[in-house]
Amino acid sequence: MITPPDADRSLHGLLSAAEDASPVDAVEAVTRGLGLRLGATRVSFLVADLSGRALVRLTHLPLGEDEDAGADRRSEEEVATLVPLDGGPAAEALRTQRLQVLAPGAAGHPAGLWTVLAPVTERGEAIGLLELSLPVEPDRAAAEEVARTALVLAYVVIASRRHTDLFEWGQRSTPFTLSAEIQRRLLPSAFTCEASSFTLSAWLEPAASVGGDTFDYVLDRDSLHLSVTDAMGHGVASALTATLCMGALRGTRRRGGSLLEQAVAANEALVEHQTSASDEGFATGLLGRLDLRRGVLALVNAGHVLPYLARDGAVTLLDLPAGLPLGLFPDAGLEAIDVALQPGDRLVVVTDGMLERNAADLDLAAAITETRGLHPREATRALSDRVLAVSGPALTDDATLLVLDWHGDHGDERRSDHGADASRASAPS
Repeated sequence: MITPPDADRSLHGLLSAAEDASPVDAVEAVTRGLGLRLGATRVSFLVADLSGRALVRLTHLPLGEDEDAGADRRSEEEVATLVPLDGGPAAEALRTQRLQVLAPGAAGHPAGLWTVLAPVTERGEAIGLLELSLPVEPDRAAAEEVARTALVLAYVVIASRRHTDLFEWGQRSTPFTLSAEIQRRLLPSAFTCEASSFTLSAWLEPAASVGGDTFDYVLDRDSLHLSVTDAMGHGVASALTATLCMGALRGTRRRGGSLLEQAVAANEALVEHQTSASDEGFATGLLGRLDLRRGVLALVNAGHVLPYLARDGAVTLLDLPAGLPLGLFPDAGLEAIDVALQPGDRLVVVTDGMLERNAADLDLAAAITETRGLHPREATRALSDRVLAVSGPALTDDATLLVLDWHGDHGDERRSDHGADASRASAPS
């Protein structure tokens, strides 16, 4: 019998512990063994808040026990404590995708204990942070075990959240309206994806009354499908229009339909709904299919605002013919246009909420230039923060953007380090 290497035995033990535990206890089952092996006095998992601007420490406290000091919310035995991403070590760990080791007392962490912060990431999607308090400085082997466990934890969270609302509850620091709930279900489960040839990240900053924006992406073996849509109106009506639009796009795509066939199907679905329900509802959209072998991006513009292309230090609007919005007429006059991408290009797709009249003081092209060095994951947040800075915290329309970096070299192995390609990560702030 061949004895597996220590790393293999450790991985088997972590996965077995997660599978044996209830989905709500799977994270604790994975981190408990790590804490015992390293002699940690505390091990915490902090999940990324849906605002993108904070982490949430989830704690299980049986009824009758005192809540953690500073706890923000409690649901029966579950406690959630908000930890703002204020540019400190936690933010740096996520931004740079590198493990942080803090000396005792550093940055407000416990005196007499070393603090280790490890990003919990899968394919560039920052799920959260693993935090340990240790009595001694971790050596290289201990740090590697923490980083390896954090990657396993990412997959455990992804698998476990299919069976429980615990993580979703923890991530919601503000209540959702019905329209926001519908909109949330239309978005992909991961907002960021790293591959050998591209990096993609998208973000949606909702209006006070949800405006019906959506974004989507999915990979085939040699192609990347993406879309950004904006349904007219606000509230539940716009969310239902967005649902019909997204359902038609995804259904046609999953049947193997071409990019143009997807757009036609969405247009027909919205037109049919208006006819049968005597209701009005249309959506603008920019739909794309990127041939990963050739670097050619086919785009269909259904009455949408033009996307930006950052290339060689300049930012320009792509000149695309605009068909009619989806749902206005049976024939929307849609056509697909090919755009040849070059390695180093960045494509930025936005909705009109990024350009609303209250944001008129924002030079979006200049902002794209200024954030060009950021990973798309940070660039989307930085650009939406700039819109909020000039428009105020209560947007009148959803502000959505999708950032796509094209690297080329499709088919090469991705160089990942515990869930992220550190060479593509944002530099320390």
